[in-house]
Amino acid sequence: MTAALPPHAPFDARLSVAPMMDWTDRHCRMFHRQFSRRTWLYTEMVTAAAIIHGPKDRLLAYSAGEHPVALQLGGSDPAELARAVAIAAPYGYDEVNLNVGCPSDRVQSGCFGAVLMLQPALVASCVAAMQDASAVPVTVKCRIGVDDQNPADALPEFLRAMAGVGVGHVIIHARKAWLQGLSPKENREIPPLDYDLVLAMKREFPNLRISINGGITTLAQAKAFLDQGIDGVMVGRAAYHDTASVLQGADMLWGCAFAPNTFAAIDAMRPYIAAHLAQGGRLHQITRHMLGAFAGGAGARGWRRVLSTSAMQTGAGLQVLDAALAEVTRAQAAA
Repeated sequence: MTAALPPHAPFDARLSVAPMMDWTDRHCRMFHRQFSRRTWLYTEMVTAAAIIHGPKDRLLAYSAGEHPVALQLGGSDPAELARAVAIAAPYGYDEVNLNVGCPSDRVQSGCFGAVLMLQPALVASCVAAMQDASAVPVTVKCRIGVDDQNPADALPEFLRAMAGVGVGHVIIHARKAWLQGLSPKENREIPPLDYDLVLAMKREFPNLRISINGGITTLAQAKAFLDQGIDGVMVGRAAYHDTASVLQGADMLWGCAFAPNTFAAIDAMRPYIAAHLAQGGRLHQITRHMLGAFAGGAGARGWRRVLSTSAMQTGAGLQVLDAALAEVTRAQAAA
């Protein structure tokens, strides 16, 4: 299994995979880790209330091999967020991130996520409380603005508030969020991207680490943003649906040569899968995150077909993974 960086590695998120609900769980993150030792990985968003009142191990436990890994929290009550951070502290995350970007209805109804762009002072209070409870960096992920805000005014005001309480790193999704009239999916696609504004914020706030997010699908695009002076690039759905195209060779951004091919990355997952099955887990819980491993290549359809059907069956084990790989090797040999 790929050796990851040790806990609390120096903060250097030149490339990261976005927190994505129902996708970036611990199994997904472990698969992504097989392609890159350095890329920063984020949990799905977990609400502070869920951590306080819910099943803590199920929400917070992860494998040591995932480092560097960040916990993303949702919430808007400073005391509640601080308590959640304190509960999560023993789990050893490398970063705690506050979600100020998600536009979904359930997030708005809880008064957190993108709606908090309208209340930078409240976000600053939340972050300050989280910092008091955390031994690792507390960061923020936001939008450039919401609804009728003018991003050229709203975003610098928001960043000044974050810098004022000592936030060292902000991840900016370079789109507005429309809290009324657009679905979460539409909010990822319809509002226009404004990369220039994010780059301008880096010039205006040179001492603040700024990562850019939204619409970035390749490693080449990520490198181009880094070359323009941005501190980090966060990739979302592309890293999930076509993992190799984004993460294979990603460690070159840190000057590292680690770049296993897809077969090697899958082979490295075998001990992890075997341990999960031995503990009573289901194969599909892991392989559902691996469907895009060969995206766009010979055998990709057969790979997806075998995993989408056989991995869900009772008793499915590593033999299903072997059968899916056989579809790929046959197709590649015939190509």
